[in-house]
Amino acid sequence: MDYNFGSIIGKSKSLRDLLEMVRKVAPTQATVLITGESGSGKELIAHAIHAHSDRKDKLFLPVNCGALPETLLESLLFGHMRGSFTGAFANQEGLFEKARGGTIFLDEIGEIPQHLQVKLLRALEAKEILPIGSTTPRHIDVRVLAATNRDLKKEVEEGHFRDDLYFRLNIMEIHIPPLRERPEDIPLLVEHLVQKHNPELKRRFKGAEQAVIQALMSLPWKGNVRELDNVIEHTMILADGEWITLKDLPQSVLGGEEAVPSFTPNLKEALRQFERQHILRVLDQAGQDRKEAARLLGISLSSLYRKIEELGLS
Repeated sequence: MDYNFGSIIGKSKSLRDLLEMVRKVAPTQATVLITGESGSGKELIAHAIHAHSDRKDKLFLPVNCGALPETLLESLLFGHMRGSFTGAFANQEGLFEKARGGTIFLDEIGEIPQHLQVKLLRALEAKEILPIGSTTPRHIDVRVLAATNRDLKKEVEEGHFRDDLYFRLNIMEIHIPPLRERPEDIPLLVEHLVQKHNPELKRRFKGAEQAVIQALMSLPWKGNVRELDNVIEHTMILADGEWITLKDLPQSVLGGEEAVPSFTPNLKEALRQFERQHILRVLDQAGQDRKEAARLLGISLSSLYRKIEELGLS
């Protein structure tokens, strides 16, 4: 069964398991820590949790904790009183108050300074905040979702992140696997992205040729879905015709001359070339352990040996 959970596209088991966790945790009031590499879609998961919660009709307020200096971040989250610092010409309500029954999404929570970690812990435990310059706590009603691409356990061990705050945030952790670990989601993602960009770019692409899909499935995607999205949009701007072809893909994305087989219009040969490339990558990922490589490829060990011989990989 293919899963289409809003903008979260895919059919891999790891993605289905992740979405099952979203379904279960969304109706609760639990704080959720969403982990995963940059570009993997952490904010999409946060949106999905909010959209399937009892707070869905209230505000969803995202904030990037790593993009703002400490004073500005504190004011943005908790508010401030007039005259509490230079430039504070009026009382300002923070996002924790503005949310009022909604959800606040703290992206890159690992970047938050220690001083603000204390205030955030109080907001989570006591359900109250203290605006800058105020001596009167204010009650809040907000659900907190947080995300990070850091190893917060390691940050706790090194003294950069409070352990009590970590455990309070990590009531439920949802980890998004990187795209390279779920290549079977790429065909559906490409189809979705082509349809998304067609109206924006005033194009009429029907999709991508199978050789293109095979090529994309063999790449490591260090930037995850965000990188794939950028590649598809870039390709659609420059390409002509109704279908994205192998020659339309940027050479830099495919890894340069060494990684890109010579172009062939023959589909069978193109698939063979990229099948060879993909198996080489998986063997490298498995440390040349052929049994592990067969498991990652989803084929039997005997089938892998046969492929190695057929493709001249020995």
